[in-house]
Amino acid sequence: MRATVIHGAFDVRLEDRPDPRIDGPGDAVVKVVASCICGSDLWPYRGENPVKKPRPIGHEFVGIVEEIGSEVRTVKPGDFVVAPFVVSDGTCPHCQAGYQTACQNLVGYGSGKADGGQGEYVKLPYADGTLVATPEVPDDSLVPSLLTLSDVMGTGWHAARSARVKAGDTVVVVGDGAVGLCGVLAASRMGAERVVALSRHEPRQKLAKEFGATDIISERGDAARDAVLELTQGVGADAVLECVGTKQSMTTAFEVARAGATVGFVGVPHGVEVPIGTMFSRNVGLNGGAAPCRAYLPDLMADVLAGVIDPGKVFDAQIPLAEVADGYTAMHERRAIKVLLRP
Repeated sequence: MRATVIHGAFDVRLEDRPDPRIDGPGDAVVKVVASCICGSDLWPYRGENPVKKPRPIGHEFVGIVEEIGSEVRTVKPGDFVVAPFVVSDGTCPHCQAGYQTACQNLVGYGSGKADGGQGEYVKLPYADGTLVATPEVPDDSLVPSLLTLSDVMGTGWHAARSARVKAGDTVVVVGDGAVGLCGVLAASRMGAERVVALSRHEPRQKLAKEFGATDIISERGDAARDAVLELTQGVGADAVLECVGTKQSMTTAFEVARAGATVGFVGVPHGVEVPIGTMFSRNVGLNGGAAPCRAYLPDLMADVLAGVIDPGKVFDAQIPLAEVADGYTAMHERRAIKVLLRP
């Protein structure tokens, strides 16, 4: 099969890899229908996370089950499935509590125990604890939205849930990538009255409005803080979604939060400093982390299949898997919000 392998900074290649096969009774082999490039894939691509040796990459995909191990019960060959961005056993105490990203037997895609997601096939263990099947094979038009449930829509939802968004709230979303845009959609779906998106890019601003943003602020740093405070008569936001993971984005998130608010953070932290003094003096909370997309998948899948939400609009580029290197370049250069790959 063909699969994407990262060799180092700005060096992504499509290579021939061994065809996957069932190794254990809980395994499944999935033929990939669609996969995509994640913003977090750009950290190693840019060299900010070291790549010590070539490795398969990609952790978001949907597809058709080809083969299962003897003990798999929840999916069968022919099922269309969504795969969350980590493999979890579904039975450990953390999985049972709804935090599958902290599974005691966590497996990452491309780790050797599971294939990378940006390929033609993926073999993974713990099929019962990981994969979620649709009631029937969906129309192809639904594939992009179902694909977002493997990561970005679930992560945006986790940001909103962690920030304790409720009906009538004023919510600020820091970050206009796919996760931030899905955070806008999540906050709107949860009943927020006002959703303020921080974005400097016109196509992303437009999509944020489609997803429910009531206000757009194009400034950054101190200017963004001042603009939010002006919008809220000096009070700040009831809930803040931090969807980037940088020092500046976290600083802005706390600066625009009103007293007693919660910052829901899902951006992978890089150089972040938590302002504990501000948290203490203004009773601002911090909650979040790696999104347990598996926990949210059934409800979000129902919303997608019912046409209630259409998060697949975050894919503004769709290319063949053979052009995956060009997809990475487009996202690195911010010419694309999120790139969908078709094998």
